[in-house]
Amino acid sequence: MPKTKATSAKTKPESTDNKPAKTSSVRVPKSNVKINPADRKVFVLDTSVILYDHSAIQNFQEHDVAIPITVLEELDNFKKGNDIKNFEAREFIRFIDKLSAEHRLQEWIPLNGKTKGSFRVIMNESSNLDAVKVFGDKNDHRILNSALQIQEEQPDRKVVLVTKDINLRLKARALNLTSEDYETGKIQDVAGLYTGNDTIEDVPANLINELYEKGTCEVSKVLASPPSDNHFFILKSFKNSVLAYYNATEKTLERVDKHSAFGVKPRNAEQAFALHALLNPNIKLVTVQGVAGTGKTLLALASALEQRRDYKQIYLARPVVPLSNKDIGYLPGDIKSKLNPYMEPLWDNLKYIQNQYPESSKEYQKIRDMIELEKLMITPLAYIRGRSLSNIYFIVDEAQNLTPHEVKTIISRAGENTKIIFTGDIYQIDTPYLDSQSNGLSYLIDRAKNHALYAHITLMKGERSELANLANELL
Repeated sequence: MPKTKATSAKTKPESTDNKPAKTSSVRVPKSNVKINPADRKVFVLDTSVILYDHSAIQNFQEHDVAIPITVLEELDNFKKGNDIKNFEAREFIRFIDKLSAEHRLQEWIPLNGKTKGSFRVIMNESSNLDAVKVFGDKNDHRILNSALQIQEEQPDRKVVLVTKDINLRLKARALNLTSEDYETGKIQDVAGLYTGNDTIEDVPANLINELYEKGTCEVSKVLASPPSDNHFFILKSFKNSVLAYYNATEKTLERVDKHSAFGVKPRNAEQAFALHALLNPNIKLVTVQGVAGTGKTLLALASALEQRRDYKQIYLARPVVPLSNKDIGYLPGDIKSKLNPYMEPLWDNLKYIQNQYPESSKEYQKIRDMIELEKLMITPLAYIRGRSLSNIYFIVDEAQNLTPHEVKTIISRAGENTKIIFTGDIYQIDTPYLDSQSNGLSYLIDRAKNHALYAHITLMKGERSELANLANELL
């Protein structure tokens, strides 16, 4: 059997040692044996956790959950708007309203389900160790006081502050208060995240010749067991090599040729794999991950233009990450004017494709016409909820700045003949409450692998310029 040089690794199994329980306890296998009431912890949730996942309150098994009154006040400021965080705030408020219909919020209210704990709102935000006096008067410090107050009220129970705010976790630990990140949905082994391709050495030369001559080969001749659907391979013999992928529909290995898309040619094997997935009409969901300069956005745009006749419209989108904590509302102009500063990288790639051709050419004019006629258009993700997107080629750039729930919301909008592309770099997070383990792109890659409608490729080699490669390697 040929030797496989894996470029993707399986997630490591979770440790079974006696480490302290984390907020990801929902991943622990369910048991019919109830834990001792004395061992039930109290998890105090910060606003950032609820804006990340409005159902977080139900993900702590039989442990109890407390919400500081300041968190409810902060959620009140987020309930209006079209962003996913506004939806999360509204859904949580509705859930609490329904849960407390026949109870007082200050008392422990049983959560739904026999294996769930109880819930309450902490009204008292004063404690003997006053975080407001230590750090100053702000909402974060009042939330700290709520957790400290519960700790003083129930000294025999472990109290844990759960927040996605790293600085708040550090402040909590400075006050000898246990604090943890909300880990439900986190990818445990990012280094072993699925890459979408493998290199197989010592493949018999006759199999490579068969792929070149017939374009297809039985997968059992190369692999002991079938790989993930739409998985890509570099097959190497002593003298020759070929690019291939596992056709999830036909259950065979097929040759991958280096086709160009609207004048953009792949410069390495991974780019050829990406273009193949982007141009394959049977694959409806594609993720392309890689550092800056590897060609993610350029390949996605070129593929969209190449298939412009197959779709009614091409949508381009990027998550809006406001600067200096300011929303785009403070920018002048209509919604297009407000979005343009955030969409410049997309326009840059589009201009690169357009400038390959003379201004008098049909291709150059075609791109201009597509923009003017809104065949190719920028769309804000904030207004995606509730829509049904049919016959659309949808590119979402910088997807690492989305939460898992936002990614789910986008994909669930897909109608007939819609293809969705997510591109990004999971190590370049621009939002404060996400990281390489918890962002929506990592979550999607980990969850969607081995599905016939999905393909992924990680681009490793920078192709923008030697100078850009120098920055990625040394700085």
